Amino acid sequence: MLVDDHGPAPDDLVDAADPTRPRHVPRPRSAADTGSRRPNLSQREIEVLLTWLRAESKEDAARELFISPATVSTHIIRIRAKYAAVGRPAKRKAALFARAVQDGYTTLDEW
Repeated sequence: MLVDDHGPAPDDLVDAADPTRPRHVPRPRSAADTGSRRPNLSQREIEVLLTWLRAESKEDAARELFISPATVSTHIIRIRAKYAAVGRPAKRKAALFARAVQDGYTTLDEW
């Protein structure tokens, strides 16, 4: 708890996550907070990801890429594993879309 000439700091001035830090002093941001931890996706993984995001199904994406649906699934599994490895899991298609936008692989204007 912070103590000054007037006694302890009022509760409304103390950061609830760290009671020893005044609320007006920002907590340090980790790489996970800033979203700067980006997995190292290959060009092919990015291509498969974006094609699958635009497609109605893995089968549709596979047809467009001239690969099998199982290969699309394998790429998506590996992409999800890479995101999980950097602490940014994406278990659903919508979450992978959000990661693709956050990491600059696509923009909302393209959709």
